[in-house]
Amino acid sequence: MLEIRNLDKRYGARQVLTDVSFDVLPGRLTGFVGANGAGKTTTMRIILGVLAPDAGTVSLGGSLLDDGGRRRFGYMPEERGLYPKMKLREQLVYLARLHGLTTERATRNATALLERLGLGERAAEPIEKLSLGNQQRAQIAASLVHDPEVLVLDEPFSGLDPMAVDVVVSVLSERAQAGIPVLFSSHQLDIVERLCDDLVIIADGRIRVAGSRVALREQHSTLRYELLTGADAAWLRDQAGVDIVEFDGNYALFDAADESVVQSVLREASARGAVLNFARQHPSLAQIFKEVVQ
Repeated sequence: MLEIRNLDKRYGARQVLTDVSFDVLPGRLTGFVGANGAGKTTTMRIILGVLAPDAGTVSLGGSLLDDGGRRRFGYMPEERGLYPKMKLREQLVYLARLHGLTTERATRNATALLERLGLGERAAEPIEKLSLGNQQRAQIAASLVHDPEVLVLDEPFSGLDPMAVDVVVSVLSERAQAGIPVLFSSHQLDIVERLCDDLVIIADGRIRVAGSRVALREQHSTLRYELLTGADAAWLRDQAGVDIVEFDGNYALFDAADESVVQSVLREASARGAVLNFARQHPSLAQIFKEVVQ
């Protein structure tokens, strides 16, 4: 487990991080989200040892991280950092060799990753000849080629088309299923919601919420229900304890004052005819994000 505890960071008079703490669990994808300037990249750079915190610690498996421990990480920065004139496969092999892999294993890993990420036909091309989307995939390959034990990815989906996103999501999910802790940031909340097991939201340098996606959705849920009946549902407007959010003939989205109101609505709907759908509506990640950062 990757443990981030009580990180503080200041640039001059500006406090960038304040008491930042969260965990990245083995075998789980943790989404790290926040607005521009919220502190995501600074936190990631401290985790990687690129920046030193003013206070706080970063541990892996209960031991404080040093440079040796960080060699076990795979990191993808938001900025493109590959050598533009170097051929793609040669570059991946070179990076894997820097992490101690043999030439044979490095070549095998690089070739397999390029095929998996849809870059096999581009293996002999210089990075500068690749499209921006393919350069992004190349950076992801560079973070994976040495078989890291932890992944930290800053905006890995930036610039990718929907098909490429699906490929990258699949690759990251495979790594998580193999037991690797994966931390990734993204502005694309729909992708985070679809991909992550756990979620960390940061705003103004402070962690606002952290926990499993399922638990957070339940925690921020209201008693909002969707009702679809076989007849006109206008009667719902007169139901005590009901606040209509949307209404269209036999369809209604409503908030209930408490569970007894929910049961009362269901009984009344059943008594009046067929109930085609009755389901609780949980908030989206975008809704949770807006709620906690305001």
